[in-house]
This record gives sequence, structure tokens and C-alpha cells, in this order.
Amino acid sequence: MKRLWFILVFFLWNMAISFSQIPYEIRFMNDLINSVKLQQGELRSVLSAEDIEGSPYLNDEFTEGVVFTTSKTRYEEIPLRYNIFHDQIEIRSDDGHVLGLAVPDVVEKLEFGEYHLEYVPYMNVKKVRHGFFVVEEKGYATLYSKLQVQFVEAKPAGAYQNPQPPKFVRRPDEYYIRLGKDPASPVFRKKDIESVFPDHKKEVASFIKKNNVRPNRPEKLKELVQYYNAILQ
Repeated sequence: MKRLWFILVFFLWNMAISFSQIPYEIRFMNDLINSVKLQQGELRSVLSAEDIEGSPYLNDEFTEGVVFTTSKTRYEEIPLRYNIFHDQIEIRSDDGHVLGLAVPDVVEKLEFGEYHLEYVPYMNVKKVRHGFFVVEEKGYATLYSKLQVQFVEAKPAGAYQNPQPPKFVRRPDEYYIRLGKDPASPVFRKKDIESVFPDHKKEVASFIKKNNVRPNRPEKLKELVQYYNAILQ
């Protein structure tokens, strides 16, 4: 029975891959803005964070990239940057305005510079939410990193301390693993890692122990995901 279940899952995954290989229609900036306005009402302007130390962005400067949508349209030569704090993709239009995607559900993935982001469902305190994740390893099992930025309020002067301005502070990335089309699961603790994989438990547990796989060792998490995907082939 387990073997039949495995074959079915693998078959469905290959079907999903085949459908994902449908060619994208290539379009550009004006098409993207007009299309998003049509589908989502309007784009909202993004306010700059002045007088705040640090940065809420993955990339402070806009980087030319590609936006792939769920309607299989590929928008090229789009100046992009990712606001980690607001989990929002920002676009600089041809006239210099900075716009944010108010409802990003139409986005499938983005590629800019060295980064590859996907907009996916994930588990958060037993609720399914959606957000942008950096792809670390892609396959039936996919490893994602969720980037973190914390906003620290200004502090007034104290007896032995100068006043501190408000600031954005980059925090350690959080890691998630997604199987197929299921919501991505967080791997914050060591016991979370094994629980992500419903099958091949003995092989996965052995690999984790042998290779000392931990949530704070992304290179080992990547090796585990590669190993699991190899089992399915």
C-alpha cells in the first residue's frame, strides 16, 4: 500500500512538472503595470523610511529582473527590489515611481540578480499564510529561506546611554521545507526536520543523524533535501 502511495505521489509530481513547463508569454514593464492594475485594482505607492538606521530591503538598489505570473506570462527587464520587513515586492516604473504589489497572488516567482523568490503558502502558528521565500534547493521537496528584518523603536537618552534612533536590524533567516504543493513547513527545531517527511522515515532519520543536520545549518538542510529528492527518482 505504501509503495502504491509513493508511486501515485511521484506520478502526480511529474504531472505537475509537465504542466509547469508550459511556455510563458513574454511581455514588459507597461504590460506588467497595466495587467496588475486590471487584476488587482491599483498599485499602492511605497513610502521611504527616512531617519531610520539600517535597511528593510534585501537589495537597497533596484535590480533588473523577471516576473513570472500564474497566468504563464513572463515580464522581462523589470527593476525589482524586495522589502523584507513588509514582505513586499517593489517595482520602479519607467517614470521613476516606486510601486508595491498590493496583492501578490498573481506572482509565481521572481528572478533578479542572484536571487530567486517564489510566492508560496506556508504554515504559521497552525494557520496557512502566503509570502515570498528565497529558493535554496528546488525539487519535489523544496528548501526555502524566509528572510527576517526586525524594526527596533527609538530609545531616549538614559543615565549612561545616548539616545538611539529607530533602526531595522537583520535577523537570522528561517528555513522551511515544502513537499509538492503542500504549504511549506517551518524547521525551527531539530525534531521539526524529520516530521516534514511522511515517508522514507528510516532513511531520512539516518541521514539526519549521520550528517548532523540542524535547522541553523542551511548547507546540511540543502543536502537533506537533495538526498530525499534523489530517493524519489
